Amino acid sequence: MNSAVNSVRIGNCSGFYGDRLSAMREQLEGGPLDYLTGDYLAELTMLILGREQLKDASLGYAKTFVRQAEECLGLALEKGVRIVSNAGGLNPAGLAERLREIAQGLGIDARIAYVDGDRVEVPGALTANAYLGGFGIARALAAGADVVVTGRVTDASLVVGPAVAHFGWAADDWDRLAAAVVAGHVLECGTQATGGNFSGFTRLDRSRPLGFPIAEIAEDGTAVITKHGADHGADHGADHGGSGGAVTVDTVTAQLMYEIQGVSYLGPDVTTDLTSITLTQEGPDRVAITGVRGTPPPARLKVAVNELGGFRNTADFVLTGLDIDDKAAWLKDQVAPSLDGIEHVWSTYRAPEPDSPTEEGAACLLRLTAWAPTPDPLGKPFTEPLIGLALASYPGFHVTAPPSRPTPYGAYRAEYVDRGAVAHTVTHADGSREQIADPPAYAEPVDRAGQRPSPYPAPTDSLNRRLPLGTFVHARSGDKGGDANLGLWVERDVPSESYDARVTWLTKLITPRKVAELVPEAADLDIEVYPLPNLGGVNVVIHGLLGAGVAEGRRFDPQAKALGEWVRSRMVHVQGELL
Repeated sequence: MNSAVNSVRIGNCSGFYGDRLSAMREQLEGGPLDYLTGDYLAELTMLILGREQLKDASLGYAKTFVRQAEECLGLALEKGVRIVSNAGGLNPAGLAERLREIAQGLGIDARIAYVDGDRVEVPGALTANAYLGGFGIARALAAGADVVVTGRVTDASLVVGPAVAHFGWAADDWDRLAAAVVAGHVLECGTQATGGNFSGFTRLDRSRPLGFPIAEIAEDGTAVITKHGADHGADHGADHGGSGGAVTVDTVTAQLMYEIQGVSYLGPDVTTDLTSITLTQEGPDRVAITGVRGTPPPARLKVAVNELGGFRNTADFVLTGLDIDDKAAWLKDQVAPSLDGIEHVWSTYRAPEPDSPTEEGAACLLRLTAWAPTPDPLGKPFTEPLIGLALASYPGFHVTAPPSRPTPYGAYRAEYVDRGAVAHTVTHADGSREQIADPPAYAEPVDRAGQRPSPYPAPTDSLNRRLPLGTFVHARSGDKGGDANLGLWVERDVPSESYDARVTWLTKLITPRKVAELVPEAADLDIEVYPLPNLGGVNVVIHGLLGAGVAEGRRFDPQAKALGEWVRSRMVHVQGELL
């Protein structure tokens, strides 16, 4: 356990369902911890678990967590580390029972509790789950649980719960709760806080697997983000006790910018003011988080709703060499009659390289994606006309794979319900059940427009060099249902005068109009830009860019994971004195 009396040490070992299986053991063996958390749920994961539960009602939880528990539960108890995870998914009671079976088989006495009550009845939905907070977890831990598994709590609640249990914070300790939310948001995606998906990856130690993050949270809510072995070595390239990557202000900023929408981070326990965050490099692989402010949470809870949207099929055509546009146009004309009445979209990606020394480099892919309420129009009526053109279309006609059968897809949307529609409940290790009270106060309702910042000043006319935006700007992007989130911030590794000037330039440059210019497909969409001066950048939300969410597959990059890297590659005008 953590020897520091005035702080609690909380680690993470999973950022998604499918993350590195060895991470739980690595975290337990790597150094002292009080709690070990694991995030296994995402909007798409809930859909996957829902389809799985349709086939077998006893499932609906993350099976990889079970494998980790079989290997590591005894080790965790031996070291006094308590485990908190949302791996319960749609069936936390079933997962808790499975864990009891594992403990019994291992001959160990493990006190296992679970949190549920998040399920909401929505007609026609495959899954509908409200985002619960961290106080159910806190009550389970306070009652002595060694392991707490939950259904759909917010990802940050996995850290909020242990912090509340450890320090006994009240439900209206808004600043402390908000600080724990920030620490939880940094930890929730695992190695994204230590360099994973980081646009400055070339400066990282990439010789070893990235280490998973740890938050050291003090009683006043201030925190330090670190990883095992952080005291080894004096620079980011030194030995870090066997784990790669780094914990820097930029890697932490990257995760803070991920999947947020506006300057107020709305949660079930507290509303966090993202403009209040201050990050400081305290030492090698140690970043301090201070100054976080919080206010009461919204009165209503967000609900993630997944529905079966219909069926989808795709075909990828290879276009090679010269006359690419004419080849694509001919194919589209030939296929058009068979697509009459079918919703579809064509997309071209990977433009061919002129005078390529390889055939693959001279080729690009033209993708046809089609959707229908039933599979019938997307079976042979869709695939046979495509393959029937094999000898009767553009020169070099071929596809990347044989025709496939249509597959079902899901559609995601967010709803909001009164708190009375859910019963946030803990089932303790002894079988007793306890309902968690609502917060003591709520914020006044604020719609999205109420969070809009004041208009930015217009860019000056002294911009005089044309360079990629990513010359000194980092990015992190992702999805929130059908909305794309894009965080842009100035790298920190420069003198303060240059840094401040670059931040001013970036916040003047990135306006909704400029975003529409950099991302042409967003020109007709609702774009919001929020300043985050303490983090040195801006947060951008592009509403509707991803259609009905990742499962619908409306876009080439359906989760907007690489949107930030594309935007960094776009050319912008930069003042010479900023370089």
